[in-house]
Amino acid sequence: MKSIRTTLIATALMAGLTGLALAQNTTVPTDSHRAGRMEKMREHKAERHTQHLTALKSKLNLQAAQEPGWNSFSQSMQHPAQMARPERASFEKMTTPERLDMMQAMKVQRDAHMQQRAEATKTFYASLSTDQKQVFDKETARMMMASGMHATKHEGGHGRH
Repeated sequence: MKSIRTTLIATALMAGLTGLALAQNTTVPTDSHRAGRMEKMREHKAERHTQHLTALKSKLNLQAAQEPGWNSFSQSMQHPAQMARPERASFEKMTTPERLDMMQAMKVQRDAHMQQRAEATKTFYASLSTDQKQVFDKETARMMMASGMHATKHEGGHGRH
């Protein structure tokens, strides 16, 4: 009787451990697949962003003297590469205080980039004519609204909570 019970327990343990091993092996392709999808989404977003800027420039009918301001403005609107998120594996290895420090440092970087964007935008805006300012206000309000609405569509987005 004891040997049957021991055999059954050993078999159940082996089946459980095999299931865990199989489950671990299936997570690797999922993470790489997710990373690939995220990269495609980033590329698509960057492409749309470039299209929006090109359309805005066309609608503004800029004068030659306004080109340097436009170049500074459009350059400030690009997403810097150094703001990439940390690798999930390294983030999970950190202690909670280390993760909080990293998140705070990332926020400081985002805030500094936002400040640069704001300054470049205000400088460029000051160089526009009254008619151009109306076009700029209308078009950027549309872009900002669309961006904010997109963020709130997704649970856990950075929109209104």
